Amino acid sequence: MSNEVSRREFLEVSAATGALFLAEGPWWGRAMAQGAFAIPEAERIVVTVITDNLADATRPNVKIARRPARTMNVLDGAMHGEHGLAYHVETVVGGQAHVLLFDFGSQAAGVLRNIELLGLDLRKVEALALSHDHWDHEAALLELLQAKRAAWRPDLPFYVGEKFFVGTYSKRPTGQIQTLSILNRAELEALGLVKLVEVTTPTPLVPGACFTGRVERVTDYETIPPTFLAKQGDQYVQEEFIGEQAVVMNAKGKGLVVLSACAHRGIVNTLKHAQKMTGIEKVHAVIGGFHLTGAKPEVIAKTIADVKAMRPDHIVPTHCTGFEAITAFAKEMPDQFILNTAGTQYVIEA
Repeated sequence: MSNEVSRREFLEVSAATGALFLAEGPWWGRAMAQGAFAIPEAERIVVTVITDNLADATRPNVKIARRPARTMNVLDGAMHGEHGLAYHVETVVGGQAHVLLFDFGSQAAGVLRNIELLGLDLRKVEALALSHDHWDHEAALLELLQAKRAAWRPDLPFYVGEKFFVGTYSKRPTGQIQTLSILNRAELEALGLVKLVEVTTPTPLVPGACFTGRVERVTDYETIPPTFLAKQGDQYVQEEFIGEQAVVMNAKGKGLVVLSACAHRGIVNTLKHAQKMTGIEKVHAVIGGFHLTGAKPEVIAKTIADVKAMRPDHIVPTHCTGFEAITAFAKEMPDQFILNTAGTQYVIEA
């Protein structure tokens, strides 16, 4: 299939789903219930974790995971790990490859190093997407854009969720309130490199990958800690993370591939939302942060039970999932579990 045909089909899907976005209220609810959002099947998906909390040069390839190639000089090939998360995502639809970057980590020097070590060609990037307005997912972005200015396509679309730039905060044990937001809209737009796109509903990013839109909360145990705050006028109120996005893909013959960042609204809620919005029940792979660090054991147990009931083929908890939850997933879902490390590529092929 030619680039022209692939692009035309993508625009047709976008136009169809765009028509759904214009209809609000009960009509949209009915459309979602019917699984109206069609994601083109991808015959190949490659998710590269540019950086994550764990870097480990000794892990072997396993299942769909391909670890970074070792070099003769181990220091030259050492991957950077940090408290942050960044993804490079490639989909192949109709024989044509499409690339997006989803989240950007916190330490620009380390993120740039890993991009070079992994041989990722930023000239192929068709879209940028950011899950939510927290420093560990966005702090490296401005420096990355500047450092690789010559690589970016003109007016590169940059997708964010609703109310993205209003700011998000955390209340510390001392009572001090500190901002968790780093990215400045004025500085971003001043670069003249990206075109900001704010989404509220399921939205195509590149052919074969889309944002979730607002994730509906249906579980009773996936609650947002009261330490997360948003500002409403002069008052601080409970943060609801209504704009946080995940990426959903449709692997040909295998099912959904869901890529989360922190899943503050709940990884089970996110998966149920992906199933509902697409009408596809089968979940092939779940990769990302589940924000279970510090969670009560009963919350971790309920989360694992509900994820297990969906029978995913692969489960890859990253970033903010937390040691206790990661080890619990490994124990309860050993056949599906994969330990993530910075630089790992997850290759899914029809």
